Amino acid sequence: MKPTIAFVGVGRMGANMARRLKEQGYTVAAVYDRHAPSAQELAAELGAQVCTELAAITAAADVIFTVVTDDAAQRAVFGATGDSLLVNAAGKTFVNCATISPAVHVEIETAAAKVGAASLEACMASSIPQARAGTLYLMCGGDRAVFDRIQAVLTPLSDQGKLLRYIGPAGTAGQVKALVNMVMNINTAGLAEGLGLGATLGLDPKMLLEVFSQTGANSRVVATDGEDMINRDHSCYFSASHAAKDSGIALALGVEKGLSLPLAAATKAQYDRLVALGCGGEDKSCIAELTFPDRKGTR
Repeated sequence: MKPTIAFVGVGRMGANMARRLKEQGYTVAAVYDRHAPSAQELAAELGAQVCTELAAITAAADVIFTVVTDDAAQRAVFGATGDSLLVNAAGKTFVNCATISPAVHVEIETAAAKVGAASLEACMASSIPQARAGTLYLMCGGDRAVFDRIQAVLTPLSDQGKLLRYIGPAGTAGQVKALVNMVMNINTAGLAEGLGLGATLGLDPKMLLEVFSQTGANSRVVATDGEDMINRDHSCYFSASHAAKDSGIALALGVEKGLSLPLAAATKAQYDRLVALGCGGEDKSCIAELTFPDRKGTR
């Protein structure tokens, strides 16, 4: 029998993952979100229970996905006291998908083990369309036996397992995800500077994109963000505030190891500036607002 599923955090990523699993024959028994309307809307769509207490989520399912925003939110749902996913959690498995500090993944695994539960980090290097289509690139960390036991649940989320990767012990997938986002954010900032300088020089930005795509300037963000930077279409797939947070996670790892990361530091400073300008909720492509002439951050 397929395990029953519950979700904590049903924003655009969590909700679409839940929809995908429901379509693949899993029972999504319960959902929880601090923004109650999001949980209510998805529950009505999927025939799930809306839970207002975390302990009720744990009681309702065998496998509980958490898709929250940051370290504080992750720690909050796994509290040592009060309402917590860890209440009566023996035998349950938690799959934690947030981009958080690797050390927090280790904390959660330890806390879960103390109550007889299991925890696995499943870091996502993809965005909203991939969550809906079941083509997430999933990097997993934790006990290999836990990964093997619930691999079948993760398979329909990751192009039938083609994009599913076991990295190593708890925290290692979080480290890899921090590096992925660090490099992606640096590439995005670099593309914005190249296009912004090109626009200032009077060069056709669409021509520049084509040239970049065929030369050493190419990266995936040329395809995903370039047109949006030119058109000022910053509909959010990955927010500027998350870019700032994730660059900070990588920088903290560098500090921990005594390593200087000047490009990551400069990129974080750019995204911090965007947040200060009120653009934190826009897509990371809005970093072009700091480089194109006569835009919000260059006036």
